[in-house]
Amino acid sequence: PWGGEGMSSDDAVASLRVTRGSLLNLVRRALGRALVDKQHQSKDSVYFRDGLRRIDFILSYVEDKDGERKEERRKIYEANLKNVGLQLELEDKSESEDGKTYFLKIHTPWDVLATYADVLKIKVPFKVNDVPDNHEAPASWLFTPLRLPDHVMHPEPDYFTSPFDKSKTDFFLIDDKETFFPPSTRNRIVYYILSRCTYNKDDKLNKDKRGIKRLLNNGTYTSAFPLHDCRYWTRSRDSSCESERYSLYRYWARFLRFYKEQPLNLIRRYYGEKIGIYFAWLGFYTEMLFYAAVVGLACFIYGAATYHDAVWTKEICDENIGGNIVMCPLCDKKCGYWKLNSTCNSTWQSHLFDNTATVFFAIFMGIWVTLFLEFWKRRQARLEYEWDLVDFEEEQQRLQLRPEYETKCTSKRLNRVTQEMEPYLPVTSKLARSCLSGATVLFWISLIIASIIGVIAYRLAVFAALASFMKDSPTNKLEVVGSLITPQLATSVTASCINFIIIMILNFLYERVAIWITDMEIPKTHVEYENKLTVKMFLFQFVNYYSSCFYVAFFKGKFVGYPGKYAYMFNEWSGLRNEECDPGGCLIELTTQLVIVMAGKQVWGNIQEALVPWLQNWWKSRSARSHPESLYSRWEQDYDLQNFSQFGLFYEYLEMGKIEGAFGFITLFVASFPLAPLLALMNNILEVRVDAWKLTTQFRRPVAAKAHSIGAWDEILNMIAIFSVVTNAFIVAFTSDMIPRLVYLYAYHPGTELTMKGYINNSLSIFNISEIPFKNSPDPSENPPWFSSSVTTCRYRDYRYPPGHEHEYSHTMQFWHILAAKMAFIIIMEHVVFVVKFFVAWIIPDVPSDVKARVKRERYLIQEYLHNYEVEKLKLQLSQSGDQCICPEIASTVKHEVLSECLT
Repeated sequence: PWGGEGMSSDDAVASLRVTRGSLLNLVRRALGRALVDKQHQSKDSVYFRDGLRRIDFILSYVEDKDGERKEERRKIYEANLKNVGLQLELEDKSESEDGKTYFLKIHTPWDVLATYADVLKIKVPFKVNDVPDNHEAPASWLFTPLRLPDHVMHPEPDYFTSPFDKSKTDFFLIDDKETFFPPSTRNRIVYYILSRCTYNKDDKLNKDKRGIKRLLNNGTYTSAFPLHDCRYWTRSRDSSCESERYSLYRYWARFLRFYKEQPLNLIRRYYGEKIGIYFAWLGFYTEMLFYAAVVGLACFIYGAATYHDAVWTKEICDENIGGNIVMCPLCDKKCGYWKLNSTCNSTWQSHLFDNTATVFFAIFMGIWVTLFLEFWKRRQARLEYEWDLVDFEEEQQRLQLRPEYETKCTSKRLNRVTQEMEPYLPVTSKLARSCLSGATVLFWISLIIASIIGVIAYRLAVFAALASFMKDSPTNKLEVVGSLITPQLATSVTASCINFIIIMILNFLYERVAIWITDMEIPKTHVEYENKLTVKMFLFQFVNYYSSCFYVAFFKGKFVGYPGKYAYMFNEWSGLRNEECDPGGCLIELTTQLVIVMAGKQVWGNIQEALVPWLQNWWKSRSARSHPESLYSRWEQDYDLQNFSQFGLFYEYLEMGKIEGAFGFITLFVASFPLAPLLALMNNILEVRVDAWKLTTQFRRPVAAKAHSIGAWDEILNMIAIFSVVTNAFIVAFTSDMIPRLVYLYAYHPGTELTMKGYINNSLSIFNISEIPFKNSPDPSENPPWFSSSVTTCRYRDYRYPPGHEHEYSHTMQFWHILAAKMAFIIIMEHVVFVVKFFVAWIIPDVPSDVKARVKRERYLIQEYLHNYEVEKLKLQLSQSGDQCICPEIASTVKHEVLSECLT
C-alpha cells in the first residue's frame, strides 16, 4: 500500500486486493439494492431509501403545543449536523405506525468517519500479528462441549493496530471503507458529534445550547439511539446485513445455553468494549465461583456428616442434661424461665455452619478472593491488548470531556501539555461543591444507621411480645415445625424482612440523590463521573446492606450484662434490654439474616431487570402487533423498546447482586454461611443469561463506549477482599463458638483425656433467682407449668463466678483465657492469610508475558512502519518531480466543520 520504489510483491498484491475489493463491493451493493422496492427497503432495512447508505443513528420527535420553538431548535441543529458532514433523511409521521412520530435517520460518510477516527485516535489494523500465540490452555479439548462454533465466536485475524491518521489512509489495511469501521464504532462517532453540536445560530452567544442530551431533556427530540441490525428472533431479510443481534440471541441470550462460553468478541463488536468488559468480568466471576461453591458445599456436607458427633449438641438435647438446666428469662416481665433443651433444633442447625470446617473455609476464601482478583487482572490485561485498549484511559481522559463540563465551566486556562485554552472549574467552586456533596453522603449514611437502630429497637420490643404470645401458640403443637417456630426465629425473620424493605426503599431514594450531587460536582470526564458516582453508591450501599449483618455478628449478645445488672439499649427506663444469643450461638441468626437479604435482593433484582422491561415493552408495542411486519419498520421496533440509559451498566455492576450484594456476602460473612458461594453461583448463571436476554431483546441498542477495565470497581473489590479477612476472623472468634470450645478442650476438660463432655455446663454461669430484681422478674403467668419454688437458681450464657463466691458474678479466669485466645486467633489468621495473599499477588504477574511481548512488538512496529512509510512516500515524490526540491504538502481544505475545539 505504500507505492513507489521499494514496494514488495506482497505489498503490491495487498494494494491490488484493497482496490479490487472496494470496487467489487460497490458494484455488488448497487446491483443488489436496485432490485429492492422502496416500500420494503424502508420497512425492513437499516439503510436509507437508496439502499446504499447505512443508518448509523436515529432521532425521533413529535409535534406538540410548543412546536415552534422546538422546530426552530431542530432546524438549526440539523443544519449544523449537515455542516459537520452528516447525511440526514426524514421519515414523515404519516409513515410511522402511530401516525405522529417523525424519525430522522443519520448516515456518516467515510470522510466524516475518517476525520473523527483521527480526532478520537481510534485504533485500526496496519499489519497482521506475527507473534506466535502460545497461551492455549493445557487439556483444552476437555472444554470442547462448552465452546461455541467459530462463526458465532466471531474470530478475527489478529492484527497490530495503530491510532488512525486520516492523512495516511494507505498505511492501514482498509479492504472496504463501508465496513472498515464496525457499526459500534460508527455509532460512537455519531454520538460524539451529536453531543457537541450546537442548536443556536451563534455558538459564542449561548454556549449552553449544545448537545443531544439537552435537546432530549427539553423535549425537542423524544429519543436518540443506534439501530439493532435485525429482529432478534430471525435473520435480516437483507443479505448484506450482519444479523449479529440474531446470533447473540440464539447462542448467548437463551437460558439453555447457560453452560456455553460467551461470544465476547461478538459482544464487543456489537455493543462496544465497555459492555464487553462487563460480561467478561461477570463470566470470569462465575467461573471462579464454581471452585468456591464446591469447597463451601464440601464444608456444609462435613457439618451434616458430623451432625451426630457433636457432644455439646447432644448435651443440650439430652433430657438428663439440657432438660434439667433452667435458664434465666431472656427479657423483662414477659419472658419466663425456660429449659435449655428447648433450643435443641437451633443448636443442631447451628452445627451445620459452625464446625471445624468453618475455620478452614474462612482461610480458603481469603486466598480464593486473592486468586480471583489476580487472575482477573491477567484476563483483563489480555482483553485490553486484544481489544486495542492499551493506554486507552489516558486518551479518554485527554480527549473525551463531558459536554456538561464544557458548557458549565465558563472559566478557561492554558493547558501546559497541549498549550491550548481549556475549560476548568475554579478551586473554590470545586471545594464548595465537594463539601456539600460529602455532607449529603454523611447525612444519608446517618439516616441508614438510624433506620438500623430502629430495626434493633423493633427486635427488642417484639421479642418480649412474641415470647408471651407464642408460649401457648397452636403452632407449638405442630409435629414437624412446631419446635422450630420460636420467638427468637420469628423475631429474626420478621426483623430481616423489615430490614430488607428498608434497604430497598433507601436504595431507591439515594440513587437519585447520588446522581444529583454527582452532577452538582461537575466531573471533568465520563470516567471521573462514573468513579465519583460509584464511590458514593458504594459507601451508601455498604452501610445499607451490611449494617444489620454487622450488628448480629459483632454486637448482639456481646453487651447484655447478667441477671440483676442487665444492659439496655438506650437506658434502663426504655425497657429495651439488649438481646442475648441462645446457647446455640448467634451464628445461625447471622445465617438467617444473610439468606433473607441475599436471596431477597437477587429475586427482586431479577424481577426488576427482566420482568419490568418486558411488561413495559409489551404495553408499548401492543398496537403494532395487529399490523403486518412490513408496516412496522426497524426504527419503530427499536423505538418501542426500553432506553438503555447512561447508568444502565453502572446499575448492572451495583444493583443486581454482583459486587455490592453477592460478592460482599460471599467474602465478608462467608464464615457464617458456606453455601453463600453456591447461591451466588446459581444466581450468576441465571444473571448472565438474563442480562444478555434483556440487552438483546428488551432494550434499544446502547451507544458503544470504550473502557479498559471495570473502573473504580477494581479498587472496591480489592478493599472488600482485604476487609473480608478481618471480618471473617472476627466472626470465627466472636460470633462462632469455635474458640471457647477449643479452650475448653485443651485447658478445662475434666480428666486426662481430651473430651468435650461437660462443655455446656461449663459455659453457663449460675445466678440466684432470689437476687433477680422485681423489674427483671417474669410475671407469674409467664412461667411454664413445671416451674416451682423449688427451683432456686437459673443459668445464663457467660463465664462468671457463682453466688457465694468471694468474686461472685465477676468474670472468671476462663473468660480472660478465652478472650486472649480469640485475639490470638484473629492475629494469627490475619497474618497467615495476608502473607499468603501477598505472596500469591507477587508470584502471579498482572500482565501475561506473551501480552507484554505483543505490546512491545506492536509499539516497535508502529515506529518502524511509520518511518518506512514516510521514506517511501518521499522517494515517490522525488521520483515524480524529477529530483526537484519538494516543499511540504499543503493540507487540503477541510470540507466540514470538526467539533474538536474542546478536546484537550
